[in-house]
Amino acid sequence: MLRITHKIRIHEKELEEHFVRASGPGGQNVNKVATAVQLRFDVENSPSLPPKIRQRLKYLAGKRLTTEGILIIVGRRYRTQERNREDARQRLVALIRQAAVKSKPRIPTKPTRAAKKRRLASKTKRGKDKKLRRRIHSQDE
Repeated sequence: MLRITHKIRIHEKELEEHFVRASGPGGQNVNKVATAVQLRFDVENSPSLPPKIRQRLKYLAGKRLTTEGILIIVGRRYRTQERNREDARQRLVALIRQAAVKSKPRIPTKPTRAAKKRRLASKTKRGKDKKLRRRIHSQDE
């Protein structure tokens, strides 16, 4: 059982792990041992996630989410299979915890009268500066 929050827990059966060969640290071992892990979690069909958290998780997952709704996290930072496995699980937990936090709704505000005045004054000043740079044409020519 993978504990996310005090209310959300993911059963081990919902997680699928595939071990593949990894590039990076490991020396000659890299060519022989499958140390990288692909952790797969079916976000779309998981009974453990409430609908709102599922939606936010899909948004946060971005390119890591397949069209079928499966989240793929690849762990290959370390030389051992066990550390990569633990790293991938920790990243999954962090991502779901981030999705569990409600985002603060934006309250649209209007600019103050003083802010409008400052904006218009700066535009006027800028226009005057540009006007001074123009070539002066005399009436005689």
